Amino acid sequence: MAEKKVTLPLDQKTAVSLQAGDIVRLNGILYTARDAAHQRLIAAIEQGQTLPIPLQDQVIYYVGPAPAKEGQVIGPAGPTTSGRMDPYTLPLLTLGVRGFIGKGYRSAEIKVAFVQHQAVYMAAVGGAAALLARHIEQSRVVAYDDLGTEAIRELVVADFPVIVVNDCHGNDAYEAGRAQYARKRTE
Repeated sequence: MAEKKVTLPLDQKTAVSLQAGDIVRLNGILYTARDAAHQRLIAAIEQGQTLPIPLQDQVIYYVGPAPAKEGQVIGPAGPTTSGRMDPYTLPLLTLGVRGFIGKGYRSAEIKVAFVQHQAVYMAAVGGAAALLARHIEQSRVVAYDDLGTEAIRELVVADFPVIVVNDCHGNDAYEAGRAQYARKRTE
């Protein structure tokens, strides 16, 4: 397990270098999207429409941040459960999305797709929304403003902390952690 600094967008070479269990500090621009925004993106893809954000080598953070208090860039911005986005993930991978951030497990099908598309899934710590917001320097709505907190935002992040869960090589940090715990219990 290593700690790495990554500048976004997330190119293929960098994605391939990441290993399950790596602690990563993201710097640059990432995009937010939750359920409603994903539904609209997929509908736009299916209809051949121009998408409101670039997808190639981008990272999508599954978050619907709380409104910012006066003087803040953003309100608490903790991850949402990633498995709910699995039905929308394959088309986004096909169009070049290189990484996703959320919490929780991904389906077997999506883990295979991460290997095929050389993409990664990273976890942000759930329950630490206010702390994560401290790593967001700028936030602006770039699409679907009518969705409120589920609108797509462009975030500029600095040393945004995540852990690689599923890497491009088929490794899963959650599974490795469970196996290590099981070994220790039997020793």
